[in-house]
Amino acid sequence: MGRPGSALDNAAIESWHSTLEFELRSREHFATKAEARRCVPVWIDDYNQDRRHSALQMASPIAHELALRSADDHDPREAA
Repeated sequence: MGRPGSALDNAAIESWHSTLEFELRSREHFATKAEARRCVPVWIDDYNQDRRHSALQMASPIAHELALRSADDHDPREAA
C-alpha cells in the first residue's frame, strides 16, 4: 500500500468502476435510483459468472474460484 490517496492503491476498483459505468450506465437509462439499484446486482452477477478475465487465464471469476477450491481439495500436502 502506498500513501493515502495514491492512485495505485485504487487502480483495480477504479478499473472495475469504469467498466460498470461504461457497460451499464452508458447503455441503460434509469428513471429512478431504485431502478438502478435493482439492476446493478444483476450486472455484477453476470460480470462474475460470464466475463472472462485475462488476469485469470481467461476464466470467469466464479470458474477461477471453483478451480482454486478444487485444487485445495486435492492438495496432496494436506494428506500428510
